[in-house]
Amino acid sequence: MSESWEYLVYVLPLLAIWAVYFMRHRRHEARSVAALHESREAGLVEPASLHPVIDPAKCLGCGSCVKACPEQPEHHVLGLIGGKAQLVSPTDCIGHGACKVACPTDAITLVFGSEKRGVTIPVLTPKFETNVPGIYVAGELGGMGLIKNALTQGRQAVEAIKAARRRTTPDALDLVVVGAGPAGFAAAITAKALGLRYVVLEQDSLGGSVFQYPRGKIVMTQPAELPLVGQIRLRTTSKEDLLRFWQGIEREQALDIRYKERVTGIERTQRDTFRVVATGGIHEAANVLLAIGRRGTPRKLGVSGEDLPKVVYRLIDPEQYAGLRVLVVGGGDSALEAAASVAEAGGEEVVLSYRGEAFGRAKPRNRERVAEAERSGRLRVLLNSNVRRITANAVTLEQGGAEQQFANDAIIVNAGGILPNDFLQAIGVAVETKYGTA
Repeated sequence: MSESWEYLVYVLPLLAIWAVYFMRHRRHEARSVAALHESREAGLVEPASLHPVIDPAKCLGCGSCVKACPEQPEHHVLGLIGGKAQLVSPTDCIGHGACKVACPTDAITLVFGSEKRGVTIPVLTPKFETNVPGIYVAGELGGMGLIKNALTQGRQAVEAIKAARRRTTPDALDLVVVGAGPAGFAAAITAKALGLRYVVLEQDSLGGSVFQYPRGKIVMTQPAELPLVGQIRLRTTSKEDLLRFWQGIEREQALDIRYKERVTGIERTQRDTFRVVATGGIHEAANVLLAIGRRGTPRKLGVSGEDLPKVVYRLIDPEQYAGLRVLVVGGGDSALEAAASVAEAGGEEVVLSYRGEAFGRAKPRNRERVAEAERSGRLRVLLNSNVRRITANAVTLEQGGAEQQFANDAIIVNAGGILPNDFLQAIGVAVETKYGTA
């Protein structure tokens, strides 16, 4: 009898532990199933960037990848369903790659694009070099839009350039960096640390696409290591705070970044260097690093009146539209963020026009912001609509075969961008479209 009691003393706690484990497991699985169902119902099934593909034959269901994802708990990107890991919120995945590192069985492959939606990127070697020797690519153009990954790639690309030891001439630079976004910024710091003769040419402002984010936008960053700076440990921070941090480093390190310099051409010289033609002058260098964005030239509407000063292609400060009648055009995250932000900032009459039937490409949080603004009467949403004409004080939209005119003071077009394929083709850089491949 005493042995039975001793047996129960050991077994009952184990049973209680197992019961708690299975209850938690079932609760997490139910949450993952709900997230996957929500993504499919909303049509949010195509990842926008680098993302994991999980081999179920190798997956142990240990959950290491789920725990490692830096987007948790703000976004439920990965989950366990049926004892296997799955990408349950594809559009929330922004390519950290931490899941692959954490997987103990190498069951995860990081890929670009999918069978339905391809991603066009330059053909690169593992050292970030294109098919044109001496021309390199890092950051968003190469598919790495995440700030931490772009910073890392900018550093690694310059380290590869230094190691390649391409010969130059006494009057030529070692490197011209095109773009001062995260990758270009990291490249400048690394070039200075390695003693390279370099210059960074930026057509706009420090930060690249980060600078173009709406005011107050929260930017998720991960720790990144940079020469002369050490480890950047910023996590959740605003656009303004991140840019101030970078500007402080720029001043402290006296980085050679030249603004309002748009590169219009790159040619190889007879001396086997590159002649980089920019609006501010011509630069000769042994190597060129393209750290430009994928957005390229903003996609325009192609309607009369689009050249009026009131038409812009990105939102900087929502409060500048307070009290104005504003039209936002587009159906992606940028358009929804712009429309909701302007409505929340006190736009007198805000209209969101999208040619599609639903906001299938936008993240749930942005769709909810728009829905809430619409419910409160601060925003009017017009699906299946197109802009037909723009005048100084009005805009004409077509919806369901009928045209209607709205009084209008400002128009924000967020219809995506045209990739710089013509520029890449002109300088001989080959590109490829990846459909779910590494």
